[in-house]
Amino acid sequence: MRTVELLLDEAAESVVREAWRRLADAGLPSQARHRSPTNSPHLTLAACPELTAPIRWELAEAAAALPLPVRFAGLIRFERPTSVLAWSLALDAALADLHRKVWDAVTSDYRPETLNPFHAPSGWSPHITLGRTRRPGAFTSRRIPGILPPPPLSARLTTLRSFDTETGTLEILTPRG
Repeated sequence: MRTVELLLDEAAESVVREAWRRLADAGLPSQARHRSPTNSPHLTLAACPELTAPIRWELAEAAAALPLPVRFAGLIRFERPTSVLAWSLALDAALADLHRKVWDAVTSDYRPETLNPFHAPSGWSPHITLGRTRRPGAFTSRRIPGILPPPPLSARLTTLRSFDTETGTLEILTPRG
């Protein structure tokens, strides 16, 4: 599986990593526990089995919109197949447009119903994951907001990348020529 993700600017990444550290220090599930050198704060836009040539062509066009300013909107929790604690991002017109371009790119070669429905524009909730676990209700403690630093007021999404979940390799997706 190949993900399509956006990376944060250095200042915002530093604040997210501090949140990861504080969660880990408090004994809570945290992305800091993932020791892979490819682990960095990111916003997942989509995932598909492979990045074909047509998908790559369209992703290069989407990458031209970067850097893109975004606003953090607060702390959120998901109880999907896993429990997730995250900082949400405000879904403004520019971010929605970029997500739509990426979604259209991956659905140019894959039927939407075969892809993760949480990435579809109708179900997508832009967020930066702080912690994830298979333990239901892991992030319901009222003390969690007090553990975390305040999220950045604003940030920039700077880089489009893809992560190959089978090989563990990263690829930076750059704008066309």
